[in-house]
Amino acid sequence: MKILEKIKKNKLLSAVIFTYIVLLITMPDKAIAAINNSMYYVFEMLLIMPVIFILTSLTEAWVPKEVIINGFGEKSGFKGNIFAFLLGSFSAGPIYAAFPVCRMLLKKGASIANIVIVLSTWAVIKVPMLANEAKFLGPKFMATRWVFTTISIFIMAYFIAKAVKKEDMPEEEETNQSEVSVNQDYCIGCGVCASICPKIFYMEDKKALARNEVIAGPMVEKVNKAAKACPANAINYA
Repeated sequence: MKILEKIKKNKLLSAVIFTYIVLLITMPDKAIAAINNSMYYVFEMLLIMPVIFILTSLTEAWVPKEVIINGFGEKSGFKGNIFAFLLGSFSAGPIYAAFPVCRMLLKKGASIANIVIVLSTWAVIKVPMLANEAKFLGPKFMATRWVFTTISIFIMAYFIAKAVKKEDMPEEEETNQSEVSVNQDYCIGCGVCASICPKIFYMEDKKALARNEVIAGPMVEKVNKAAKACPANAINYA
């Protein structure tokens, strides 16, 4: 059962592993070549990603949320777009290194549009990439592509920001049900917690109980609100 649950939670990874197994059975030579190519990128990620995670964690800890909101938030306007463009343009490393960085920016208040700009510039118009492009394809080609690509990035960022909202983004699990309990000795059965957060709290035999549910996203705020509203302070929530 645990294996099936892990497969359901990691459908893409499970599909890739299944594909490799099928290839090993039907076309072993191609399967070995594909595995070797995949392992090359895995080793590359193992070298790069720890550094990115460390830098992202340090930035998250040291840079105040207000700075990110002012520089990259919804109200940062065109200034925020330029900051995002410069961040992506002068970045280093492959595109997958941008994902934890953008996740951190989004968590600290950056807008969807600016996240799109960072990812897009990081992927296709980084300064080191432009230098190589000018060397092999010529400065005129590089400059022309840069102009049209930049215009396209800003247009795409505008439309994606209209179509995708932060509520549509996956939430990080901040805590779980094992950290929530109702002290039955203190509970007076008023039902306030169940009315505020019925997905977690419910009444049984005139006492409040907590369901064994994962608490994440907006649910965290509701549980906190229920704990504060409890007149008997019977809810234990860390």
